Amino acid sequence: MSSTWVIAQKELLDLRRDRLFAVLIAFLAVATLISVGVAAASFRTQLDAYNLYVQQLAASGSTTVPAAPQLFPLQLLRGGVEYLEILGALFAIVLGYGTVAKEKYRGTLQLLLSRPVGRFAIPAGKVLGLSVVWFVVVALLTVTTTVAILVIGNATLQGIDIARILIAAVVAWLYLLFWSVLAIGITALSHRLSTGLIVAIVVWLVFVLIIPQIGDTMDPDNQVPGGLFAALQIQKPDELKVLANFAVFDGIRNGLEVSSITKHFERLSFAFLGIKDKYNQQPLGLVWADMWGYAITLAAATVASVTFAVGFTTRRNLQRKIS
Repeated sequence: MSSTWVIAQKELLDLRRDRLFAVLIAFLAVATLISVGVAAASFRTQLDAYNLYVQQLAASGSTTVPAAPQLFPLQLLRGGVEYLEILGALFAIVLGYGTVAKEKYRGTLQLLLSRPVGRFAIPAGKVLGLSVVWFVVVALLTVTTTVAILVIGNATLQGIDIARILIAAVVAWLYLLFWSVLAIGITALSHRLSTGLIVAIVVWLVFVLIIPQIGDTMDPDNQVPGGLFAALQIQKPDELKVLANFAVFDGIRNGLEVSSITKHFERLSFAFLGIKDKYNQQPLGLVWADMWGYAITLAAATVASVTFAVGFTTRRNLQRKIS
């Protein structure tokens, strides 16, 4: 058995006993379930309002029957995706930081370094352990939310919907692994453990909250619920003509958003789940044709994060670590 896999097994055993980790994941699961429940209740409210409106029309003698609101089950996952992109990333950082910090706090670092392990065995083992952990967590969340759609949302799912959910799960796994592994590398590189955690959280703050928020604020279509252009009843061709007059402004806004890995995760998830209206009920091939660039960037960022963590989690950096 390789030393890398031995260290990965140790990480898995440690996390299985970690109550804080269990609490964080349970909180994430409950928050996701609540978001599905809230979205389902919101749709039922729309349906009740529609039925009341139709009754009033019939009572007034009108024969007009407006189109009923449609439930697209995967759109119930919007809140869950947003929780993952913010809270999930934060929990992933805490988890990655903990894999390095615990060795120092528990006094097991010197024991670990005294063993005949290879240069990359320790960081590779920790990364492998975290990848397995996040795989299990994402799988559990995927099953939980799928059951929630069926039970709480009272919806039905087709085979293509399951495929879309599985694609979104893979995207979520890459995203969470990126943040955990990045936290390992930053903590290993920092002289003090506390500095590593602070720097990782600052990076999270900038790329998860600040940059996406600036981008959303600069997007005129986000200023009104349901979309500014939809509220003004502006058709798509006319919308494009209006935006063409602000090409430079829109280029800056989009440039800011795509500089954040969180936006890549969000755009991929929203597109494949059909949360974004443009891709709702569209074939997967069409969605992929628009989204492949984001998928490659997210995968490349995760590989770069792994390389960074493995490269800087050296014996020398670990030994000079101060609590």
